[in-house]
Amino acid sequence: MVTAAEAFSLKGKVALVTGGGTGIGLGISKALIAAGARVLITGRREEVLKQAIAELGEQAQYRVFDVTNTAEIPAFVASLNSEYEKIDILVNNAGIHLKKTALETSDDEFARIMQTNLLSVFSLSRECARHMTAGQSGSIIFIGSMAGIFGIDRVSAYGTSKAALTGLMNNLVAEFSKDKVRVNTVAPGWIESPMFLNAVNADPARKEKIVNRIAMPGFGTPEDIGNAVVFLSSPAARYITGVVLPVDGGAAINF
Repeated sequence: MVTAAEAFSLKGKVALVTGGGTGIGLGISKALIAAGARVLITGRREEVLKQAIAELGEQAQYRVFDVTNTAEIPAFVASLNSEYEKIDILVNNAGIHLKKTALETSDDEFARIMQTNLLSVFSLSRECARHMTAGQSGSIIFIGSMAGIFGIDRVSAYGTSKAALTGLMNNLVAEFSKDKVRVNTVAPGWIESPMFLNAVNADPARKEKIVNRIAMPGFGTPEDIGNAVVFLSSPAARYITGVVLPVDGGAAINF
C-alpha cells in the first residue's frame, strides 16, 4: 500500500522548468523542490536565474537558454539528458504576453507570441518525450491561462496561443499515453505578483471587474500553481492525462 506521503512525493525526480526564475515559474520550482524533486530552471537572464537559485537552494540549478531558439532545443535537451540521465518532469512555463486589440496586433507580433507560447512548447515537449517514452515514464505540464478558456479583450494573440495548447495536449496524449508519458495543462487565473498588483491597483475599474469575476475571495499565488503542478506530476495522478486544470478560484465558471 502506497502512503499519502509517497503518493505525492517527487523524490528522485528531475524537473525542467522553463522561465523558472520569477513569478509563477519560481513558485512552481519551490513547490517541486518541497516535494523532493531536483529542479533545473531556464531563462534568458542569468542574473535573475542566479538570484532564484540563491532562494531555491542546493536542489536547484540553472541554464541560460532562450526557448524561442527552437533549432537549438534538440541539442539542449540531449545535453540535459546526458547530464541528468533523464528529465522526468517538463514544465512548459516560459511565455510572453501582448495586450493589444486584434486590430492593433501586427502579423509579426502575433507570430512572436506563437513562437514563444506554442512552438517552443511543442519542440521542448517533443525532445523530452523522446527520452520519456523510451523510459516508459514522464510528465509534461503545459501552463495555460484562463485566456485559453474564455474570451478576454485585448489579448487575441496571447489567448489564441494558450487555447492552442489544449489541442496540442490532446494530440500528444493520443501519441504518448501508450508509453506511460502523461500530458496535462494547468490554467492559472489571476495570480499575485508585484507587476500584476501594480497594474490592477492603478486601474480600479479593471480591478473591481476582476475581483467580481472570481468566485473565491482574493487572488491566487504562484505556490497555488506550483502545488497543482506537483499533484499532476506525482504518482497520485498516475492515471490522469489530458486534463486542463483551472487554478483560478472559480473565475472560469463564475458569473
